Amino acid sequence: MKFKALIVEDETLSRDFLSNMVREYCPQLELVAVASNVEEALQRISAHSPQLIFLDIEMQTGTGFDVLQQAGHHDFHVIFTTAFDHYAIQAIKFSAVDYLLKPINLDELETAVNKAVKQMEGPMPDNRLDLLLKNLNKPAGEDFCISLSTSEGVDFIPLSGIIRLEAKGPYTIFYLKDGRQIMVSKNLKEYEMSLQEHGFFRIHNSNMINLKDVKRWVRTDGGYAVMSDGAMVAISPKKKDEFMALMTKRTV
Repeated sequence: MKFKALIVEDETLSRDFLSNMVREYCPQLELVAVASNVEEALQRISAHSPQLIFLDIEMQTGTGFDVLQQAGHHDFHVIFTTAFDHYAIQAIKFSAVDYLLKPINLDELETAVNKAVKQMEGPMPDNRLDLLLKNLNKPAGEDFCISLSTSEGVDFIPLSGIIRLEAKGPYTIFYLKDGRQIMVSKNLKEYEMSLQEHGFFRIHNSNMINLKDVKRWVRTDGGYAVMSDGAMVAISPKKKDEFMALMTKRTV
């Protein structure tokens, strides 16, 4: 079975280049149409009902997000394409939507397509795009949400609802303020870069904590942080000075 794909790209050379790559290296896809602007994209979506859209973020007549806002439905998967580290990349990452930086690398394209095909073959409904639009349109000062995919479905969790993360081999356990524990099949490193910009700290090789949820930190017994859920999380000797500096800033 082949999945129908649409390419939305306003630069002719980039559009032709990606089209050729998809036709030659992505046998799981059938390229049913291309579009060069927001209006054409909406027309092609209506006419062809693609299951996967390669969506340029910045176009002369608007953005890829305009396409999503105006599409009216999101029963398709998206792989964004962009020529630079766009301001919205962080929201895209939190929503677990893939993106490719131009010029597009073949290995990265194949990886993104394989991931999308796996998602499209799955039985679970996918509302990552709704989460993305929510993150993009969030009021100033409001939390991002992060999507956590499990075998049972996808949970969308505000960052303020996360107390700590714990590594379990290739898995990560999220401990939430509502008492739930969610295990996802990604390692802790994959969350470190995005979360550390939002008040989270990798306090130990196996643990990352929300600094706002540290209720007490203890210097004895090697040093540990007491979290709002009562957990006592060891502080790595290599991280102790940095942790103390961050906590001192929090109390100033």
